[in-house]
Amino acid sequence: MLFSSITFLFVFLAATLILYAIAPKIYLKNIILLAFSLVFYSWGEPRLVFLMIVSVAFGYVFGLLMEKYRENVKLRKLFMIISVIISGSFLVYYKYANFFIDNINLIPGVDIPLVNVTLPVGISFYTFQIISYTVDVYRGTPAQRNPLDLACYIAMFPQLIAGPIVRYVDVAAQLKDRKHTFEKTAYGIRRFAVGFAKKVLIADSFGELVSIFRASDDKSVLFFWMYVIAYMLQLYFDFSGYSDMAIGLGKIFAFDFIENFNYPYISRSITEFWRRWHMSLGSWFRDYLYIPLGGNRVSLGRQMFNILVVWMFTGFWHGADWNFIIWGLYFAVLLTIEKFFLGKLLKKSKVLSHVYLLFLVAISFVIFNAPDMKTAFADIGGMFGAGGLPLVSKEAVYYLRNFAVLFVCGTIGATPIVANTARKLFATDGENAKGKSSVQIAVSAVVETLFVVAVLLLVTAWLVDGSFSSFLYFRF
Repeated sequence: MLFSSITFLFVFLAATLILYAIAPKIYLKNIILLAFSLVFYSWGEPRLVFLMIVSVAFGYVFGLLMEKYRENVKLRKLFMIISVIISGSFLVYYKYANFFIDNINLIPGVDIPLVNVTLPVGISFYTFQIISYTVDVYRGTPAQRNPLDLACYIAMFPQLIAGPIVRYVDVAAQLKDRKHTFEKTAYGIRRFAVGFAKKVLIADSFGELVSIFRASDDKSVLFFWMYVIAYMLQLYFDFSGYSDMAIGLGKIFAFDFIENFNYPYISRSITEFWRRWHMSLGSWFRDYLYIPLGGNRVSLGRQMFNILVVWMFTGFWHGADWNFIIWGLYFAVLLTIEKFFLGKLLKKSKVLSHVYLLFLVAISFVIFNAPDMKTAFADIGGMFGAGGLPLVSKEAVYYLRNFAVLFVCGTIGATPIVANTARKLFATDGENAKGKSSVQIAVSAVVETLFVVAVLLLVTAWLVDGSFSSFLYFRF
């Protein structure tokens, strides 16, 4: 089921909210949230929900075992390792088995048949949450004794499919006691509406241009750059839109999920970019892989090795293909160069460092979106006129005119300008509300409410009139 669908909005979500609101106790609210989360996940693939349930069960059992034998360090560590291996093995089998078989079959005389498996939606996300729970319990966090609460944390539909990757330690207390307030609910609705609009109105529109480009026989250098920029903005608005919707839904249910994006395209280095893009994934790899490997507390050579390993796994996490591994290693090289050589130089010019960042990220997303490296190299070559490609084509000019307003809106929307302006206009409390009269505050509240309603109606009408597409990160 998709957030950006009529069925989700007016059937599933409505039913969830009604029953959730009626439930008098937190434990009953959790049960309702868990039940609807399992329905949400089962909607498209009912068989694979049992895989998630089994994964949660293993995490629960090993969490209790580590709690029981907390004083026995060796045994506790053994249970943690076994739990991580089991969770990881599910992910490896369902997501990477055919990748490994394909590469082994390149050996002369080897012909292993591919396995017939369906990639479970969201398995990369919920597996990482289970692993983080297991490792946190090993490190000293009290184990969850209520299996339904643990299952609610893992399967919670707002963040189940595409994150953010929520850690157990961040929501453990909220599973037992959380305060539902009007302010949280109002903020959640606003945040959900913003994400909804980012996905349906902006990301899907850029996705249309990306599809047009791929189908075109009249390519040019201009058309290649339009495609690259369109895909960069599509991916940002698609994924950050999903994160906004997930965080907004979490607020409605009184959960505080971590932020996942912080305007990454305003960055001035690759290092800064990855502090702003998919922040929950970056912090997960930092805390559960980079630091355990030694982080930056080791020799220079070992630091470079640690960065290489982390980014190889970051790329591989995104997809079972060589282009994702190369994409990850590409960033490993850039981050290493910045860390040890280029960092200080980038601080000297805001303009040049920003151009540097956008250019290298553009190249990275060409690799990321290509079905294979051959296509990736061809696309990169097309950006620079390889093979005698013309600078401009009639089709490129036509679509540039048609999508010019969208490019302008997307570019502005990828910066804090719109959010900062809205915050000042609609503020009803805090620093931004200082100096406003009671009448101005009341008007701001009414205008903001009408704006949110208008956005929801507009996006709903867009969905009814047209079609919708799945979120890009569902395939990871």
